[in-house]
Amino acid sequence: MIETQFSRRHFFFGALLAGAVPTAGFGSVPSLKQLGYKSPNEMLNIAAIGAGGQAAADIRGCSSENLVAFADVDDQRAAATYTQYENASKYKDFRRMLDKEGKNIDAVIISCPDHMHAFAANYCMERGKHVYVQKPLTRTVWEARFLTQAAAKYKVATQMGNQGYSEEGERIAAEIIWSGEIGDVTEVHCWTDRPVWPQGIATLPPEEKVPETLDWDLWLGPAAMRPYSSAYLPFSWRAWYDFGSGALGDIACHVWGAVNMALRLCPPTSIEVVKTEGKNPYTFPKHSVTEIQFPARGSMPPVKVTWTDAAPAPTFRPPDLPEGEPLIGGADAFGAGGNPSGGFSMPARSGAGGRGAPSGGGGGTSGMLSAKQLGRPVNQPDGSGAVFVGTKGYLTSDNYGANIRLLPEARHKAYQLPSQVLTRSPGHYRDWIRACKGIAPEACSNFAIAGPFTEIVQLASVAVHFEGKLEWDSANMRFTNNAAANELLKPKFRKGWQIG
Repeated sequence: MIETQFSRRHFFFGALLAGAVPTAGFGSVPSLKQLGYKSPNEMLNIAAIGAGGQAAADIRGCSSENLVAFADVDDQRAAATYTQYENASKYKDFRRMLDKEGKNIDAVIISCPDHMHAFAANYCMERGKHVYVQKPLTRTVWEARFLTQAAAKYKVATQMGNQGYSEEGERIAAEIIWSGEIGDVTEVHCWTDRPVWPQGIATLPPEEKVPETLDWDLWLGPAAMRPYSSAYLPFSWRAWYDFGSGALGDIACHVWGAVNMALRLCPPTSIEVVKTEGKNPYTFPKHSVTEIQFPARGSMPPVKVTWTDAAPAPTFRPPDLPEGEPLIGGADAFGAGGNPSGGFSMPARSGAGGRGAPSGGGGGTSGMLSAKQLGRPVNQPDGSGAVFVGTKGYLTSDNYGANIRLLPEARHKAYQLPSQVLTRSPGHYRDWIRACKGIAPEACSNFAIAGPFTEIVQLASVAVHFEGKLEWDSANMRFTNNAAANELLKPKFRKGWQIG
């Protein structure tokens, strides 16, 4: 029965072993260091692909280790990090960094635009390097499956940067749902106020002069050559089909984290974009609503997950919830405030609709729009979240799967949490570092989990191009009713940047 068969992916951490632990498995033999085993107290040598914006935050998250080399295509964007870690080697081309300094590198943080993730991660794993890759793991479905298989082949420690997967809240949500408290979950409504950058752009931007600090050819990487424009950088690349994944790529791996974990999502049977605004050939639309149908999983019934982006407010509210009662969060929410043992805590929300530094493209908010420009309430709560609809009640979570609340409030206040089933994380970066050292068998969002999860997200990215329901055959990685949609599952790689 599904309630009792908890797979390895749900038991993230076994008992810690004392002393040295083998990087390729567990055991105890004499002269461990001579045989290549790494002491848990020995620091990793970590390199980073990307050094500004979210990359800088990821680098700080791993500052307990030796940060030995950085590669960033834009010296200006990387300047603050380069100054902070002046002894680290600096490169523009990460391939040169790995080829020249690979013997001195144990693991690599990859925090660059989505279209570069798969090539960079594979390049590192081929060379035996552990990898931490920002969400979404890849830009396309094919790349997600390729990296899942590559990680298994090269037997390295992997982690996707969906920090909520290490939070207390997502585990609490899973334990509540598995306990049967809200009955069978048949619907989940997810929403976000993203994008907070321009989308629905119907024309290509005019060519501009490439900044002196930027290597535009390296930034494009596997993508087809095109003229440079500031419309793509530093953060608005998320909007463009060739580089990013829109609001889905930016926040769905966070919002859906508790959904994926608690409901044990498997490949969907169908996906359909039922509403769009500003559809065009170049960027994700201004607004979209997507319905994803999942089959039964063990004793869990089929479930429909509805995703709405550019939502000015939560898209679902239980009809019997008292007016004025909060839907998300509150001082008494379970898993509120982040993980005190080093997990990720969401940055404070700004009046401009942002949440701290943009991820993947460097810090700052250039190219992002204010809430007023977007026609949305300033400082409105619940920027993203999810409502689980069960046969016996409702449960909600926020942007990062935290701030878990049962509805209505009276039920939440009277509720006693079930017995703990899942182990707790020491923090998302620490989680990966422990796996790199062999202290834990795997990180919580390793590619065996993150790859299939990303496939679901990127199926939605494909569906936004088409009218009507797309029927998905996961075993053969194809849509059974739309040949044109199948053409978008795998990217067209530029010469010299191919994988697979």
